[in-house]
Amino acid sequence: MLLLHGHPRTHATWHRVAPLLAERFTVVCPDLRGYGRSSKPHSDSSHAAYSKRAMAEDCLGLMRSLGRERFAVVGHDRGSYVAFRLAMDHPDAVTALVVMDGIPIAEALRRCDARFARLWWHWFFLGNPEAVAERVINLDPDAWYGVDDKREQMGDEAWQDFRDAVHDPDVVHAMCEDYRAGLTVDREHDESDRSAGRRVRCPLLMLWAKRDDMETLYGDPLAVWQEWAAEVRGRGIDSGHHMAEEAPADVAREVADFIGSHGTGT
Repeated sequence: MLLLHGHPRTHATWHRVAPLLAERFTVVCPDLRGYGRSSKPHSDSSHAAYSKRAMAEDCLGLMRSLGRERFAVVGHDRGSYVAFRLAMDHPDAVTALVVMDGIPIAEALRRCDARFARLWWHWFFLGNPEAVAERVINLDPDAWYGVDDKREQMGDEAWQDFRDAVHDPDVVHAMCEDYRAGLTVDREHDESDRSAGRRVRCPLLMLWAKRDDMETLYGDPLAVWQEWAAEVRGRGIDSGHHMAEEAPADVAREVADFIGSHGTGT
C-alpha cells in the first residue's frame, strides 16, 4: 500500500504507523512532489506542476517502477487529495482508498463560508499567487510551523526530517504551490468530475480526527464522501490532526482491517 503524507510533513510522519502495517503489507512511503527531499519542478502561473493530478501521476509511476500495477492508497491532509485524484484518474490501479482528514477540494470550496475562512485561513494565505507566504515563512520557519513544540510528538528522526524540510526555501515555495494549485486547477479537475458524474469506484474509508475540525465544518464527513463514492465507511479517531503521529495504533488497525478486507492488488 502507498501512504501519502500531508502538509507540512514528509514521509517520516508515518514512522509509527508503517512498521505496524508492514507486518501484513508491503508499504511504500514517498515524499510528495515538492515536499521533503522529493523533486521540485519549476512552477508557472497555471500551478499545474503542483496539481494533485501531477502528484498522482508521480505516485502511479513510482508504484509501477516497483512492479505494483494495483495497490491500495492512504492519504492524510494534502495527501488525501492526491490519493483521491489517483483513485479518480486511475481506477484500475487503486484497489482501496483511505482518506484521513480531507474531503474533495471542490466540496470544501463550495461550502466555504466565514467560519471556514476563519478556521482554514491558511488555504488562502498559502494559496495567494503573489508569493507573500514564502517571504513571511522564510523569515522564521521555526516560529511559523511551531517546530520546537512538535519534537516530542514526532520523535527525533521524523522531527529532524520535518525541520530540515521547512528550512528549505524551495520546499516552502513548493508547498505554497500545492495550495495555489488547490484553489485553481485542482478545483477545476474536481468540478469536471462532478459534472461528468464520475465517482470513486473502489471502496473508501474515511478517518477523521475527533479533536480537529472536520465535524465542526461538515457535520458527518461520511455524508460528504457518499456523494463521491459508492462504497463509503469510516469513523472518527480520538486524536488531533496528525493522527499517524498521535494515534498510530488506532490508525494502523483501521487501515489494516479495511485494506485487508478489500485486497491490495498485485
